[in-house]
Amino acid sequence: MSVTSPHPSAARVHRRVEQAMGMPVSLAVRGRHADSPRGRAAWEAVMASLHEVDRVFSTYRADSFVSRLDRGEVTTAEAPAEVREVLALGERAEDESGGAFSIRRPGPNGRSTLDPSGVVKGWAVERAARWLEELDGTDYCLAAGGDLVCRTRERGAEPWRIGIESPFDPNQLIAAVPVRNGAVATSGTSRRGEHLVDARSGAAPVGVASVTVIAASLTWADIDATAAYARGADAARWLATRPGRTGLVVWADGSSSPVGR
Repeated sequence: MSVTSPHPSAARVHRRVEQAMGMPVSLAVRGRHADSPRGRAAWEAVMASLHEVDRVFSTYRADSFVSRLDRGEVTTAEAPAEVREVLALGERAEDESGGAFSIRRPGPNGRSTLDPSGVVKGWAVERAARWLEELDGTDYCLAAGGDLVCRTRERGAEPWRIGIESPFDPNQLIAAVPVRNGAVATSGTSRRGEHLVDARSGAAPVGVASVTVIAASLTWADIDATAAYARGADAARWLATRPGRTGLVVWADGSSSPVGR
């Protein structure tokens, strides 16, 4: 999980927090529209976008399109464009991860269950951030469930400083990364328990405690953090093959491996 904190010399930062998709969504914003009517309207649009994603994709809602698709009540051909986009991302991620990442998980009676959650969170936050992109002269850092996308617009503006939490103690930071324009995502089990598996075996990965990925796209930072974690002992080696990614793998024994630095 990653958290944001502004540089001490940064302009005043306004913060907002609400719940969506079953997790806290927070915005740190500074600059021209940090607290203007346009800025507040953009935040409302961000939250509306995330609530709509939850309505369509939630596996916890029986009436979501994804739940209905999984039950065979509708077909992929009937799916909204955003559902087809997420499914295509999932297929690509499965291929590029060597099968460790999958949007399907074992279900009852030997039947696989559709669960695109590993794609949806980062994709949804990156998609919602488009409303903030329209705010001229405004820097922002939008975070959901520990994954975040940051932008700085003004020349000379301080970068956002991202603290990476220890997977063994969420009150302890093990690294701090300056980010001007990019995304950070962390996968692990310290917050949600053993919910991640290697799709090739269906078993929980062994030897890895957390994987943090820094990339231009939050969609792919989130996917790659999950995929690398799923690969277990191979996490750092595989992540090093991913173009444009840097990151940090923390192992179960407490040691760590920087990637791409």
